[in-house]
Amino acid sequence: MATPDNTTAKPPVSLWDRSAEEKNHIGQFETDEKVDVAIVGGGFTGLSTALHCCEQGLSARVIEQNQIGFGGSGRNCGLVNAALWLPPQDVRQQLGNVYGPRFIEQFGKGPEYVFSLIEKHQMRCEATKTGTIHAAHSPAGFKELEGRAAEWRRLNEPVDLLDRKTTEELIGTDKFYGGLLDHRAGTINPMSYCRGLARAAIGAGASISTGVQATRLQRENNHWIVDTDQGAVLADKVILGTNAYTDSLWPGLNRVFTIIHYFQLASQPLGSDASHILPGRQGVWDTGKIMFNVRRDAYDRLLIGSMGRIHGSKDNGLSKRWALKQIKRIFPSIGPVSFEDAWYGQIAMTPDHLPRIYELDEGLYTSIGYNGRGITTGTIFGRAMADMLTGMDKSELPLPISTPEKAPGSTMMSRFYQTAFAANQVMQSI
Repeated sequence: MATPDNTTAKPPVSLWDRSAEEKNHIGQFETDEKVDVAIVGGGFTGLSTALHCCEQGLSARVIEQNQIGFGGSGRNCGLVNAALWLPPQDVRQQLGNVYGPRFIEQFGKGPEYVFSLIEKHQMRCEATKTGTIHAAHSPAGFKELEGRAAEWRRLNEPVDLLDRKTTEELIGTDKFYGGLLDHRAGTINPMSYCRGLARAAIGAGASISTGVQATRLQRENNHWIVDTDQGAVLADKVILGTNAYTDSLWPGLNRVFTIIHYFQLASQPLGSDASHILPGRQGVWDTGKIMFNVRRDAYDRLLIGSMGRIHGSKDNGLSKRWALKQIKRIFPSIGPVSFEDAWYGQIAMTPDHLPRIYELDEGLYTSIGYNGRGITTGTIFGRAMADMLTGMDKSELPLPISTPEKAPGSTMMSRFYQTAFAANQVMQSI
C-alpha cells in the first residue's frame, strides 16, 4: 500500500518538489495476481490514466522508476495553458476536418478540466485561474498574436488581444509590444498537482510502486508481463506514460521525438518589492523562437526561464548571469535578486509540434511528444486512455492512432539545440 511521506531519497528535482503542499507518495512493490492496466511512469499521464481507469472500474498499477513527478511533471514551469504552441488554424490544417476541430475543442478546455480535478479532489497546488499572457517580444510577434486572437475569437473562446499599454499594466514592464490574454488558462505548482493526482488515484483504488524500474515488456497468453528490477506485473493492458523521459524499454520509442531542455530559476521571496509584477499572477510566455517565461508564485518568488540547460547553479555560473540580466532588463526597479533554486527538465519535441498516440502492440499504448504542454496534455490523454480501455471506440480519441516513425536526426538536432540555447544564454548575459 502506498503511504504518504514528505521525504525523498534523492535531492529535490525542483523548487516545486521542496515547496509542494501535497505529500509525496512512496509505494513499495507488491505482487498481485493480475491487474487490468499496468502503467509505466508516475507523471501527469500515468497518474491521470490510473485515476480515470479506477474511476471506471478497472484495476491499475503505476510503476515509477524514481519518485512521483520525477521527470517533466515535477520540473514544469507550471503554466496551465490551453491547446498547443501551434495556433488553432495550424492544428486544424495538419489534423484535418475531423480530428482538427475535436482536438482544438478538447485541448482548449484542458485547463478547465485540470482545475475541475483540482477542485474535486481538493488538491493543494497554488492554483490560480487568472489566465496566461502570450507576450509579443517584437512587432512581428504581435502580428502573430493578432492571427491567433482572430481565430480563437472565431471559435468563441475567451481571449483578449492586449495593446502595449494594457500589457505593461498586467505584466509590470514596458518591454513587450502587446499580448494575448487567455482567460481559460492559469498557473499551479506542478509537482503538487502531480502528487494530488497520485493521492486521488490511490483513493480511487490504484496502487503505485515507486523506486521500481520496468526492464522488459513481453506478451504471453493474451496478457502482458511487465518485468521490473523487483519482480513482475501481469496485466491485460499496458500504458507507457514516460514522454520525454522514455528510455529503451520499448525499442525505438525514444527516437520518435527530439529532446530539448528547459530551465528555470526561482528567486528568494521578494515580498512587496514584486507587487507591481503580474499583480494578477498570470503566467507569461513570449513569442520568441527561443521561448522565455516569467511568473510570480504564491510566495512572491519570481520564476524566470527559457530553453536550455542550467549552466552553473543558483549561486553562480552562466544561467544565473542570464537570469539577473533578464530581470534587470525587464523589471529594472527590483534591484539585486538572489535565487532560491535552479533546475531544468526535458521536453519531447515532435517534427510537426503535435503529440502522438501509438498502439505499439496489441494492448500496449502510449501518448507521447507533448512539446512542452504536459499539464493539460498528460491529464487529457490519461482520461482518453481510460475511456478507450473501458469501451470508447479508438476513432473517438483526441488524435488518430499512428505508427511510430523516427524523428529525423533526433540526436543530432538535440545537440544542435543544446549548443544554440547555450549560446543564447551567453549572448543575453552580456
